[in-house]
Parts: sequence; structure tokens; C-alpha cells
Amino acid sequence: MYPSDLSDEEWELLAPFFKRSDPRGNPGKYAKRDIVNAILYVVKGGRQWRAIPKDLPPWATVHDHFRRLNKRGVWEQALDALNAHQRQCPVRKPEP
Repeated sequence: MYPSDLSDEEWELLAPFFKRSDPRGNPGKYAKRDIVNAILYVVKGGRQWRAIPKDLPPWATVHDHFRRLNKRGVWEQALDALNAHQRQCPVRKPEP
């Protein structure tokens, strides 16, 4: 587990954004949560795609998913939902 990994509560919130399956009906070799955690590992840490640890899905798979999610606007929607959820704590306003 890495500091950038989603908690169970955060994944529950974001999972619906990543439910789209392969149009060919292929469920995929890697769990969506593992792919999202790998994307967060790179994005939050400012790391290179090829520096993804071996216990996460391969960098090319992760990068391909990120590119497609970003192109469809899903990544931004998911991050907006996560930010809104995190700002719900009592001492923070829902909007910055």
C-alpha cells in the first residue's frame, strides 16, 4: 500500500466512474482499483510512468488507461467528486 492509494471509502465513491467495461466484453486483466491507485501513484508523486513499482499493473497499461480516462473527461470528473467529498469535513468549505 502506498500513501497515494485510495481508502475503501474513497474507492466506493469513485468506483462508478470506472465501471465502463471493454467494448469487446473483456473484463480486463487488472482490477480497476489497482489501475487507479497506480495512476495516483504517478500523478500525486510527480513520478515517471515507467517508474511504477512492479507490484502495480504495468506502466503501459496504467498510462493507456489514464490517457483514455483523461480524453473522455472521466479522470477530471472523478477528481472533482473526490475533492468535493474530502471538503465535506466540518472545518472545510465545499468550495475553495
